[in-house]
Amino acid sequence: MRVRRPVPPARFRTSQRSLDFRRADPRVNKPPLHPLRLSVFFPCHNEEANVERTTAAALKACRRLADEFEVIIVNDGSKDRTAELADGLAARHPEVRVVHHPRNLGYGSALQSGYRAARKDWVFYTDGDGQFDFEEIERMLPLLQSHDIASGYRLNRQDNWQRRLNGWLWTHLTNVVLGFTVKDVDCAFKLFPRQLFDQIEMHSTGALIDAEVLARATRLGYRIGQTGVHHYPRQVGEQSGGNLRVVARAFVELFRLRRRIRQTSPPRAIGSAVES
Repeated sequence: MRVRRPVPPARFRTSQRSLDFRRADPRVNKPPLHPLRLSVFFPCHNEEANVERTTAAALKACRRLADEFEVIIVNDGSKDRTAELADGLAARHPEVRVVHHPRNLGYGSALQSGYRAARKDWVFYTDGDGQFDFEEIERMLPLLQSHDIASGYRLNRQDNWQRRLNGWLWTHLTNVVLGFTVKDVDCAFKLFPRQLFDQIEMHSTGALIDAEVLARATRLGYRIGQTGVHHYPRQVGEQSGGNLRVVARAFVELFRLRRRIRQTSPPRAIGSAVES
């Protein structure tokens, strides 16, 4: 089954205040891990060299780990053959669905579309460039016995020193400004209960999206568990993001996000916890 109409990063009509004030304890409402019903998605922008390999890896891991699953490819306005290849994968595999953006809407918008398209109890996302191993989802499952969200941090990050330094500084800045504690805020290896995305509204269309989701989740009392995951060099294609314009925009939006969250949502009821 394919989703041909793009899922827009539009604003919900429900107000942010009404969404964030639903303060049900996630420990009570957390979905079961047995059976494991899992949505896996990854965004792709001009990833024709990676999309088939990444999808095959996702299918293999899900067939081993999950009782029910779906794999969602979010094509963020690619100009190469990504859309064509993704549609072909969906035609061959009933577990695969595709969300198409009519143009490049940005990383945050792609993640928003994936979260909203997910239908299973748990939602996992990673990037579409093959730098993570889907099999390591298994490392996250024990964390969910005592936490509500599982967040990876990159072991031996395979990026140049500038990206590593920027990532370290950004993580520490978001921890201080938004009031949560994680080791690697932008690590694209996270597992959430799908119900979270019924409780929050997301505004970030760019690099701030990971920080926004974690900040809104911990504000509602969701607890974050963490584990290290391996990070591999990109084999083909070019990395997007990380340029000065993107970084500057994220920096400005970070402080706007803090103000918006403080104005519209209550302090956390339970608090966030970290487990390595």
